[in-house]
Amino acid sequence: MMLSPGQPETLPLGQTGTETFLDPLNMECRSVPAELEDGEERARCVRVPALSREEKRRRRRATAKYRSAHATRERIRVVAFNVAFAELRKLLPTLPPDKKLSKIEILRLAICYISYLNHVLDV
Repeated sequence: MMLSPGQPETLPLGQTGTETFLDPLNMECRSVPAELEDGEERARCVRVPALSREEKRRRRRATAKYRSAHATRERIRVVAFNVAFAELRKLLPTLPPDKKLSKIEILRLAICYISYLNHVLDV
């Protein structure tokens, strides 16, 4: 429903605002300044598609506060992950005992050690 700039907005029965027209179309109304011929500005309503759930999530994640909180959570997760590997490393027999192992080497050694312990129990 297009209205000329000077025409008052009339709505069908029971409708109270522009959003009632736009909801079925998944649209929202945003006011933007519109310059009139004599140089004055007046707000006019422009129909733009409402943001999808994914777009809203993307915009929320783009804020500095969100990124900072996410980075903090990630650092805490990585520290906990490294502590878990250090504890597992202490339980594995190696020569020399203080030998530095990568995470994949720790996991492979743990697999071998567990299968060895199962073999010992079966015998």
